[in-house]
Amino acid sequence: MKNRKLKNSELKRINNREFKSSKKTPLIVILDNIRSLNNIGSVFRTSDAFLIEKIYLCGITAKPPHKDIHKTALGATDSVEWEYVEDTLALVRLLKSEGKAIVSIEQAEESVSLEGFKTKSDTSYAIIFGNEVKGVSQEVVSASDYIVEIPQYGTKHSLNISVSCGLVIWDLFVKLKM
Repeated sequence: MKNRKLKNSELKRINNREFKSSKKTPLIVILDNIRSLNNIGSVFRTSDAFLIEKIYLCGITAKPPHKDIHKTALGATDSVEWEYVEDTLALVRLLKSEGKAIVSIEQAEESVSLEGFKTKSDTSYAIIFGNEVKGVSQEVVSASDYIVEIPQYGTKHSLNISVSCGLVIWDLFVKLKM
């Protein structure tokens, strides 16, 4: 049969123990007040796919275990390291003091388009995704080292957070692995 689909058993996926000991992509994901449990689960699943270092759940963002997070995460809450931190701005300040480059994914003055954002191989990045309605809080945007915007050409002004996360993580994964 030509172009036969692979079975799950043929995908040679690593297990949770192997994931935890794997070399990670130098990316941290920060979720700033995300309402949707399904979006949170999707971010976990995408983070697992690209070996993300850690996810920080901030503000009103729900924490595992929760059935609606689990429904979309499909077990990624067990593989990807995560932590709850109430105050996003305090976390941003801490990560900056540790040498992480802080990147808000937001539409803002002087933002850089995603395709034009240049990464440095010796830098670890913390990428922040904001609330489904309000986006990343202004105080966090102001504290960021970079503001990156996903270009959009249609009539809508935003993408779902899980879609945005997938686009940004994939783009930065490719840039950092080069």
